[in-house]
Amino acid sequence: MKELALKYGCNPNQAPARLFMAGGGDLPLRVINGRPGYINFLDALNAWQLVKALQAATGLPAAASFKHVSPAGAAIGKPLNAAQARAFFVEDMEGLNDSPLACAYARARGADRLCSFGDFIALSHPCDVTTARLIAREVSDGVIAPGYLPEALEILKTKRGGNYSVIEIDAHYVPEKLEKRQVFGITLEQGFNDAVIDRKLLSNIVTKNKTLPEAAVQDLLVALITLKYTQSNSVCYALDGQAIGVGAGQQSRVHCVRLAGDKADLFLLRQHEKSLNLPFVKGLARPIRDNAVDVFLSKRAKAQFGKGGWQGIFTREPEYLTEDEKRACLDKQSGVSLASDAFFPFDDSILRARESGVSYIAQPGGSIRDDEVIARCDAYGMVMARTGLRLFHH
Repeated sequence: MKELALKYGCNPNQAPARLFMAGGGDLPLRVINGRPGYINFLDALNAWQLVKALQAATGLPAAASFKHVSPAGAAIGKPLNAAQARAFFVEDMEGLNDSPLACAYARARGADRLCSFGDFIALSHPCDVTTARLIAREVSDGVIAPGYLPEALEILKTKRGGNYSVIEIDAHYVPEKLEKRQVFGITLEQGFNDAVIDRKLLSNIVTKNKTLPEAAVQDLLVALITLKYTQSNSVCYALDGQAIGVGAGQQSRVHCVRLAGDKADLFLLRQHEKSLNLPFVKGLARPIRDNAVDVFLSKRAKAQFGKGGWQGIFTREPEYLTEDEKRACLDKQSGVSLASDAFFPFDDSILRARESGVSYIAQPGGSIRDDEVIARCDAYGMVMARTGLRLFHH
């Protein structure tokens, strides 16, 4: 197929819209089901690049949950423990740990279930039945993968009244070396960003502490590859093979770190016993449950759930987490990895990162205050790798 007509562009007033190859060749993808839109394809094509790179760097199946051209979550296919399965609301999914691909998506979606609502999914491998069953019960716009098992495809076709978007992409497709885009009728051209992110990128450790465990190498690769496809400025916190907090599109570096750090904190607090044991009403819709957990972990929990506000969501008023309990939980955390798409201009980002248990950092370097940033890492015993590779994405 050489061209796909789209319903409209980013907004309904932006028509006509289409998908095609500038050189007139065949598209390296096909729509198996549904009718993906302009934004769907922006998410799908960025997300596909992310999971393909993750799989190449780690050797494990990968998945991404994309919203508005940035990842809400990304992960590789590591088994889930009991607390993770409960926090991601997949403890009832039979045979989950038998499918690394399903584990990858459970983690990608579980990184930030609030932001993943209505996501576009990318899978590095052909979609299997367990992964399809997992996708089928979430609110999602569509999925892109290099293939689908017949039974998995039939499951996906039942979503959204049969209109769920399912895209199959040629796993061997390689884009041209130059890419173009138009802004305000003016064409910009640049080289395609084919920079490879692998463990060699982490070899220049500039801190006194130079011990970088294999698990941290894996997490830093997840974080760096996630950033390559995240709208800049951006930072990513990662733990146990998955992104746990992504800060995208901020104008200052420290605001990225704070935003992503707040998300990482919520991810960690969702595994607190009080969060895991929330007394939900049986049969509560998954999106309502996700929203309730987010409110429960906020400072306004008592105001919203007090005086009967919990009714219809919980069987009783929940046992709230105090701010002291939250801080105590986070203070126990260590071993979190943090990557940045550009250098840290000040050490304030390191100060904030420490509050979320960060022990390992990767960043390009190149600031006039690099020495101050490294000194702050040394003060906390952190390990920092200077990659020399900027990862701006727009």
